[in-house]
Amino acid sequence: MSLTFSGGVHPPAKKELAKGAQIEKMPVPGELIIPMSQHIGAPCTPLVKKGDKVLMGQVIGDTEAFVSAPIHSSVSGEVTAVEPRPNSLGKKILSVVIKNDGEYKHFSEIAECPDCYSITPEELRKKIRSSGIVGLGGATFPTHVKLSPPKDFPIDTVIINGAECEPYLTADYRLMLEDPVSVVEGLKLLLYILNANSGIIAIEDNKQNCIDIFEDQTASIDNIKVLPVKTKYPQGAEKQLIYSCLKRKVPAGGLPMNVGVVVHNALTSSKIYYSLKYGMPLISRIVTVSGEGIQHPKNLEVTIGTLFSDIIRFCGGFKGVPGKIIAGGPMMGFAQSALDVPVTKGTSGILVFPEEMTHIPEEDVCFRCGKCVDVCPMKLMPYQLGQIAEFGDYEKAEEWNAMDCIECGSCSYVCPAKRRLVHYIKLLKADILSRKRK
Repeated sequence: MSLTFSGGVHPPAKKELAKGAQIEKMPVPGELIIPMSQHIGAPCTPLVKKGDKVLMGQVIGDTEAFVSAPIHSSVSGEVTAVEPRPNSLGKKILSVVIKNDGEYKHFSEIAECPDCYSITPEELRKKIRSSGIVGLGGATFPTHVKLSPPKDFPIDTVIINGAECEPYLTADYRLMLEDPVSVVEGLKLLLYILNANSGIIAIEDNKQNCIDIFEDQTASIDNIKVLPVKTKYPQGAEKQLIYSCLKRKVPAGGLPMNVGVVVHNALTSSKIYYSLKYGMPLISRIVTVSGEGIQHPKNLEVTIGTLFSDIIRFCGGFKGVPGKIIAGGPMMGFAQSALDVPVTKGTSGILVFPEEMTHIPEEDVCFRCGKCVDVCPMKLMPYQLGQIAEFGDYEKAEEWNAMDCIECGSCSYVCPAKRRLVHYIKLLKADILSRKRK
């Protein structure tokens, strides 16, 4: 029987559009726009200026803040601008614009590491930090921070999240089919760094081919096991995945380390292995390009800094009139108002929906049916939080545990009144954080 958690929903998966498309390396464009903030935490300060020559893998942005990650040049070429440019969140972010010289000359400090286990865990953490690796499932939390728990929070288990529960997205699925060795090797390194004794690879039970592959890959590894988890959204959310696999409940306001666990998604594990083994920092990622409004759905290895417009063109352009374009998945992603925005470390998908699929129904009055409560994976009362936001009684939000919301969108998905519950809760959370900063 597959493992699961309480709550959650079953939106149409729509994986069939792209799941058969093998990962392709997209050609690198002539110009790249590289934002100085691609992660949770402090933004980076540019280390280059207009007119500078840069090399592939060279650090072009950094900060001394612990919760941050350096930014690297994806190509060799010339810096043509350092200025604010739009990003996929609708903001203007200080960015480094680089003209690609087509030579792809590597930065001289990039070096292979034949035996990573001959290096201390602390040195490996420093290498991961210098590689700019962050969580690639979409959260973009700096990986070296996750790998540095306080001494009074020992980690005994590392979970690799292979659920990929968002509809349409198939990048991790293709990675697990095509390159399972890198995921397993990344997990082994994570266990070494954290001195953890147990590794779990959690895969949704509708991906039996992936489960079979990883069971074969790990058959001779005593401290790593593969766990099928129930196909349900948001199965890939950290707290829900931990409960599904271990029946450990992360306390309200707590982190996975509070229950002795660290979670990384499959692509992050793979990138950790390649960066530590071969020295190249995080300068590309796999992106699913899908949806009923794109001509040729694909899974692409994309150079960070590539514009959405170039990617859509590479996939054959739009099919019909586009009604909505989303960065990420349909449940937690962000609608785009323009295509002159770059792929960043957190861009897991680009989804295009035709006009006829994007009708937005009008909100009705909440009649307290309780469906949002039934599906909330955090056991909150979304309808109550929505009313608190609607009537401006923001001070009550914290009493109703608004900060525990993971913004999965399950409540909005099932609401028969079509209320924008996640939008309201995001407003509440922003207000709570704003008042705390003051």
